[in-house]
Parts: sequence; C-alpha cells; structure tokens
Amino acid sequence: MKILFTAAALTVFSGAIAAAQDIGKGATVFKQCAVCHKIGPGATNGVGPELNGLDGRRSGSVPSYSYSDANKNSGIVWNEETFEAYIKDPKAKIPGTKMVFAGIKNEQAAKDLWAYLKQFDAQGNMKK
Repeated sequence: MKILFTAAALTVFSGAIAAAQDIGKGATVFKQCAVCHKIGPGATNGVGPELNGLDGRRSGSVPSYSYSDANKNSGIVWNEETFEAYIKDPKAKIPGTKMVFAGIKNEQAAKDLWAYLKQFDAQGNMKK
C-alpha cells in the first residue's frame, strides 16, 4: 500500500513540475510577439502596444496607441486568467480586436509567456 501511495504522489508531483511557469521558455515564446510588441526598458508602441506593466493594466489603456473600440471597451484587466483566455484566441475573447494573430493554443506556452511578461513593471524594469 505504501508503494502505491508513493507512486501516486510522484505522479502528482511530476505533473505539478510540468505545469510550472518557465520565464526562459516564455522569452522564447515572446519572439512570436516581438514582431508587433515590445517590452523592457525603452519599449515603444509598434504595430501593437508596448507590453510593459501588463499585469493589472486595463485593456486599451496604453497612451498614444490606437486601439480598436472593442479593445478599449472590453473591460478587461490583464492578469494570468484573462491573458491566457485572450492569447489562446484573441478574436474570440475580444470580438472586433485589431490584433491579427491566430493565438497560442498550447496552454503551457501561454503560461510561460505570461510568466515572462508579468516580470516587467510599467517602466520596463524587472520587478523585484
């Protein structure tokens, strides 16, 4: 009986490790986004808005970026849950968004990307 419990515990534990967010992998996933979005010190708006301080930011609120009305009026405040739903299928989460991106369907890749993005404060510095 003890062996079965240990095997089950190892299975649960290894599953938890697999679900952990990986900032390094998120940086790699971000390369897909970097065509349109910038992040970090000196980031500016491009085809898409800069992503500094995304965690806790209201959708459609970056100054001097021309958002769609759908994005500005979505009422979304970015956090892990809203981001993962959005990045999976942007047009489904915010119908009428200007973002032309098929989405990141891999849940772990989306979690890793969020881990990477949320480490930047509004000025583009790494949070401490």
